[in-house]
Amino acid sequence: MTRMSRRRFLTVSAACAALPAIPSSAQTARWQGTALGASASLRLEGLTDTQAAPIIAAVEAELERLELIFSLYRTESELTRLNGQGFLNAPSPELLSVLSLCSALHDATGGAFDPTVQPLWKAAAMGADRADLRKARLLVGWRAVSVRPDRIDLGVAGQSALTLNGIAQGEITDRIVALLKGYGLRDILVDMGEVAAMGLRADRTNWKVGLSSPDGIVRQRITLQDRAVATSAPAGTMLTASQGHIVGPGGQVARHQLVSVSAPRAAVADGLSTALCLMQSDQIDPALSHFPGARLEFLM
Repeated sequence: MTRMSRRRFLTVSAACAALPAIPSSAQTARWQGTALGASASLRLEGLTDTQAAPIIAAVEAELERLELIFSLYRTESELTRLNGQGFLNAPSPELLSVLSLCSALHDATGGAFDPTVQPLWKAAAMGADRADLRKARLLVGWRAVSVRPDRIDLGVAGQSALTLNGIAQGEITDRIVALLKGYGLRDILVDMGEVAAMGLRADRTNWKVGLSSPDGIVRQRITLQDRAVATSAPAGTMLTASQGHIVGPGGQVARHQLVSVSAPRAAVADGLSTALCLMQSDQIDPALSHFPGARLEFLM
């Protein structure tokens, strides 16, 4: 699994596409860094860089804390320890919250959203033959995961594994939004792998976001206010010549090349955009209906 996924680059590109200029007199603090190993950014309207400095420090501390929960690459993270041991005692409230949303997404999408797909993903990325792919599929199945407030257990200890790559970026985006609101900020653009646009830009217009495909073409432009948007493109990262990085729980390949979903929560938009890539077109509206305010923005 690549640390810097093309899928995340898509949303970074989308956040920056075709934004009209802000008057030079407007105060806007900006930050660029990383979240889950990929580029991240903030735009805080109405603050100077000096005023924003302690807030940015708090954001960076929160990102470090969340990485220690959700990262697949840090050996000390909760997710890595869960995958390595097959269980995790005393999971954090943040991890439990995400896994609860995973269950809701799994049910709403008829099983298309399944975090236990990680063994199959790894097998496909390593060019496994059909026999090994069949073995990997036996390790996939969200229903085998037990989630309790005091302990999480995977289906097959030491073999099953979770990936939260289809939801963790959105969850981190939501939590950074909540942190910034706690400081009284209302006009902000947050990109932690998925994009959340709160309030208004400095010129008092809605935020404008371009939805880009892997070739860099902006396929559609939308406006956002107090909403988040996530874009998934299976071909953004290719595991093999014919297999994109979004893999179904049965090994199925994606049906759609590009899916963008907006919702009040970035984690919901993130999970839905991932799952809808795998679903038939007539299944999309029923899946969206389970999440108030979720909306399909683009499908290709």
